[in-house]
Amino acid sequence: MNRDHQRRFRPKLFLIVALACVGAGAIASPNASAAAEKLRVGINLTTIETLPIYLAADGRDAIELTGGALPLLTEGKVDAVTNAETQAILRSTANPEIRIILTVADYSYRIVARRSAGIRTAADLRGKKIATQLNSSAHFSIVKTLRSAGLSEKDVTVVGMLPPDMPAALARGDVDAVSIWEPAAERSMQTLGSDAVIIQGAAYRERFNLNTTAAAAADPLRRAALVELLRSLIRTSQEVRDHPERAQPLIAGKLNVPVQIVSTTWNLFGFPASLPDDLLDSMVEQEPWMAEKQSRAARPREAIAALIDASLLREAQAPR
Repeated sequence: MNRDHQRRFRPKLFLIVALACVGAGAIASPNASAAAEKLRVGINLTTIETLPIYLAADGRDAIELTGGALPLLTEGKVDAVTNAETQAILRSTANPEIRIILTVADYSYRIVARRSAGIRTAADLRGKKIATQLNSSAHFSIVKTLRSAGLSEKDVTVVGMLPPDMPAALARGDVDAVSIWEPAAERSMQTLGSDAVIIQGAAYRERFNLNTTAAAAADPLRRAALVELLRSLIRTSQEVRDHPERAQPLIAGKLNVPVQIVSTTWNLFGFPASLPDDLLDSMVEQEPWMAEKQSRAARPREAIAALIDASLLREAQAPR
């Protein structure tokens, strides 16, 4: 990607560095001051979904990117972090102050299976071994696919496995299918070649969200910085949608994968920079499944709704 193209992907992100006071008698804490100087954002370093955040942070010293997921946020090591909606459900039982503030990307899962294992349709998954990352959006995608065929999770053997290990395990016959995000899913397909079969179940899209905490959203300095980040993500996401030919080489370089893997899977992704209308419904559907995994009672819809904070996005979308 040439320098001119890179400049087009560098939206101006004006991070508020200091506020002397917010109204009469405001008190600035040391932590708030640090957050004002540098917004700490945890990201998944291995997924295509992270693309708009890379673009928003490109060349901006006010944003510090670090690899990680929701535990970084709950441990206070970052001000915001990316993760699928399943993880907000999983982690919020112990940390109810987690807040989803934006869907950065969405992804349509497919199960990659071995034709030689006798698999042609979702119904053929009965009795098979399916690798996934446990208690993840990819795991829930298995559940949705099985339900569409009149099966349940008990009808298969779900094997916990790291994404990079899945293509080889599938090729060796250690498992019969995998459900995982990109690029591991596409690599699994390529490894199997003509033996690969794609199982598409009931409609489910992973929502790769930007999360923060209620405390960060209530802090004037950090809130202002988060709103500016959202404004930038709205712009960079539009660039990604309008110019995939520029975006694809960039994320391929970040992931150290061939551009062909990114371009081949591109139509499985969306970069909405919004809070989808069906996000809550999807999370409410997932809650009983996750509750069973955690051996707890399922929470009511109101408790799940409290995990989504649309107020920062409304500020970011408002005219200045």
